[in-house]
Amino acid sequence: MVTTLRTDATNRDFIQLVQQLDADLANRDGNDHAFYHQFNSIENLKHTIILYEGEKAIACGAIKAFDAKTMEIKRMYVVPESRGKGLATKVVKALELWTVELGHKVCILETGKRQPEAIALYKKNGYQIIPNYGQYEGIENSICFQKIVSFY
Repeated sequence: MVTTLRTDATNRDFIQLVQQLDADLANRDGNDHAFYHQFNSIENLKHTIILYEGEKAIACGAIKAFDAKTMEIKRMYVVPESRGKGLATKVVKALELWTVELGHKVCILETGKRQPEAIALYKKNGYQIIPNYGQYEGIENSICFQKIVSFY
């Protein structure tokens, strides 16, 4: 059975999952990794989700405020042996729900063009490609997405 925990970036399991994510991204991004890594510090993440199968942490994600109406999805990861089971969608939906509960209306995110699984995930979950925002403007390898999660 998969369970969901809302926590923050001080959670040991979250930290370990992010270390695995960073290792994967360093491999995928190659020379671009240092650029992206500077924007992915977890120390100020107050809203993180961890999925567990029994006692084992198998997936994570986080949101952080971008502006008064928008939360940015960060640090999405599913351990390799648990992929293909809909867990990333479960994390995304949990983050969207938390976004609405916090009074925000929109989720945005950035992912890399070398991450086709992530691009497919976000498109499948109703995210639309938007112009690259903030530090990702003009970055060729980045692709940014947005979804309106609350119309109220």
